[in-house]
Amino acid sequence: MRQVLLLEQKVNDIENFFSSTNKRQNNMDKGNSSTKDKDKEKHVPSIKKQNKVATRREAAAAKRMQDLMRQFGTILRQVIDKPMDFSTIKNQTEAKDGTGYKNVREICVDVRLVFTNAMKYNDEKSDVHVMAKTLLEKFEEKWLQFLPKVTEEETRREQEEAEAQLSMQLAQEAAHARMARDLSNELYDVDVHLEELREMAVKKFRKMTTDEKRKLGAALARLSPEDLSKALEIVAQNNPSFQATAEEVDLDIDAQSQSTLWKLKYFIEEALEKQSKNSGSTSGNENHNNKNKRKKESCDAVAKASKNKKPT
Repeated sequence: MRQVLLLEQKVNDIENFFSSTNKRQNNMDKGNSSTKDKDKEKHVPSIKKQNKVATRREAAAAKRMQDLMRQFGTILRQVIDKPMDFSTIKNQTEAKDGTGYKNVREICVDVRLVFTNAMKYNDEKSDVHVMAKTLLEKFEEKWLQFLPKVTEEETRREQEEAEAQLSMQLAQEAAHARMARDLSNELYDVDVHLEELREMAVKKFRKMTTDEKRKLGAALARLSPEDLSKALEIVAQNNPSFQATAEEVDLDIDAQSQSTLWKLKYFIEEALEKQSKNSGSTSGNENHNNKNKRKKESCDAVAKASKNKKPT
């Protein structure tokens, strides 16, 4: 700090020197004005030359002064880590271009910085240090009284932000729910259209022969209980009076439409093919034993199902 004061004194001395020099020069000019006026006509070229030299000298002196001021500013920036003053705080508080303070706590930090800088860079017994310390204490008292309002506003803003996020989330969920509903409707329409196309295609098929119907009835008995229930549901789709889930079912193959017969044929072929692949997934004795076991279970299941559900 002492170095800064010495430099500042030197700058003041230089300014005073040039200021007094200019005054002396003005007084001399006034005192000798009469003599100069008499000799003016004789010495005009010499005076102009002197004036040019003086002008250059003053310009050089001004330039040196500017250099000293820049150097002094650099020293100040090096000495004070975080310079701050109330005019800067005021400007940032009133700024409307987005460069100002974002909240009250930022202003509080900079106000403290003004006082702590004054205390840090001045002796403890100096008036500046004592005044800064006193003002900081008063400021902290006022801040504690004002702090509940700041906390209340911060809490309110947090709640508003949470509510806004929740509202946005609910809106997104509602939008996705609408999308899911619309997609479900579209898929349903596609299924209906596919079913219509399937019906149109089946109607163009030839009539199933008596031998094919007999084989179809025999294939039904080879289905597992689960696949047998699905086959009966196919019959019920085109025959509302057919009770597929009744305790005892009588299925008349000859009474079924060609559409139902061909659907049954394709379903049974696919179901039996899957059963065949599943039975061939193991090897060796284990495969043989499991195959016989599944065959026995399947036969028992068909026999049990056929006892109650008798396709004819």
